[in-house]
Amino acid sequence: MFIGHFAPAFIAAAHVRNNPKTKAPGLGTFFVAAQLVDFGFFAFTLLGIEKMRITPGISAMNPMDLYHMPYTHSLFGTLLWAALFAALVYLATQHKTASIWTGIIVASHWFIDLLVHVPDLTIAGGGDKIGLGLWNYPWIAIPLELALIGGAIFYYIKLTEQKHETSRWRLRLLIIALLAVQIFNWFAKPPAQFGADMAISALAAFTVLALLAKWTGKSRVQGNRGML
Repeated sequence: MFIGHFAPAFIAAAHVRNNPKTKAPGLGTFFVAAQLVDFGFFAFTLLGIEKMRITPGISAMNPMDLYHMPYTHSLFGTLLWAALFAALVYLATQHKTASIWTGIIVASHWFIDLLVHVPDLTIAGGGDKIGLGLWNYPWIAIPLELALIGGAIFYYIKLTEQKHETSRWRLRLLIIALLAVQIFNWFAKPPAQFGADMAISALAAFTVLALLAKWTGKSRVQGNRGML
């Protein structure tokens, strides 16, 4: 799953708002949280710490063989990333609600991956690998991903308000970018082998989407129904 990971980010951004003492992080920060462990994974592949390869046929939808990723995609590893990023957000903002949401978003990555990955996830970095394997069932995985992100965006729209006329175009551009990246992820011809260019492209895509989300989030404010 790719853009489905951003669903919790939209939900958090619909609720977390500034308080009298501090400015809350926005949609861009929550987008980083949603893909934080993948930021870490692709950075670690560049350093040789974690590993993947292209194995055609390993699943019906995705040829990525994620055979060694104990530090980012084990449950314990993901929870550690979640705790550290939540603590960082709290230290930077002193905003307790935002830090809790941040931790939840980071942690959600592992559980969403559990639905679609073939068995390549672990609990603590070793032992049996798990994954429910919905990548082998495109007729389930594709509608599920679209439903997750579509529902979250609809929720975000309902609980936030435009600051100005360009707000809707910023959100539309973000949605178009998300769909474009997802379509590429689903249907582009995979490379013959994994290399640094693939890792750098993934990191660049995550960064661009986070920047677009930050730009979009600045153009919207929470309505009364989005207050926490």
